[in-house]
Amino acid sequence: MTKAEALKIKGVLFDLDGTLADTAPDMIEALNMSLEALGHSRVPFEQIRDSASHGSIAMIKAALPAIEEQYIAQLQQSLFDHYELINGDDCKLFNGLDRLLDRLNHLAIPYGVVTNKPARFSRPLLNRLGLTAQMPAVISGDTTLYAKPHTAPMHLAAQQLKVLPEHILYLGDAERDLIAAKAANMISGLALWGYIGANDDVSLWPADLSFETGDHLADFFTLAQ
Repeated sequence: MTKAEALKIKGVLFDLDGTLADTAPDMIEALNMSLEALGHSRVPFEQIRDSASHGSIAMIKAALPAIEEQYIAQLQQSLFDHYELINGDDCKLFNGLDRLLDRLNHLAIPYGVVTNKPARFSRPLLNRLGLTAQMPAVISGDTTLYAKPHTAPMHLAAQQLKVLPEHILYLGDAERDLIAAKAANMISGLALWGYIGANDDVSLWPADLSFETGDHLADFFTLAQ
């Protein structure tokens, strides 16, 4: 990674779950509360963590691989109800991300979020993290007609940042994040600290840049000074 690459970046967008914030503890606790309420056993954190970036249905199927399709909606609604009660209770930015945001503020590089998480959860969470006022762009899964990997939320976020897509670094921890970034003509960055499964072959994902840790990413932006 070079100074020229860093200087090209005039805006940064983050996926939320597994990239900007470690939301898995709250989501998995909400799932376990729902499982207990419906007569199932709790599941270990490690069994579900890697599915946390892929939404509620992926988490449910990871917890109950043999679940019948007709029961998924009931469990999903229970999960949503419980998550709304505890959203943000045990959530924090990943290590190094606070330092990164300080660096971006110092460099006057605008940043925001593009997530597939519904607005009823994403905005209260960002409020609890104290980030909403700092972000000119917060695009949730239901902000546009389409969610990632469609380009609609990506283009809307670029408009709100007031930065051309080719000068935006989009960071995510799932293949669809990188596909969306590339399709929108953004610089795709892989957050290797995120919810990446043991069977995920990230070498096949369309990442322009990869970052091991949030501190690694913050160091990258020192090149832009």
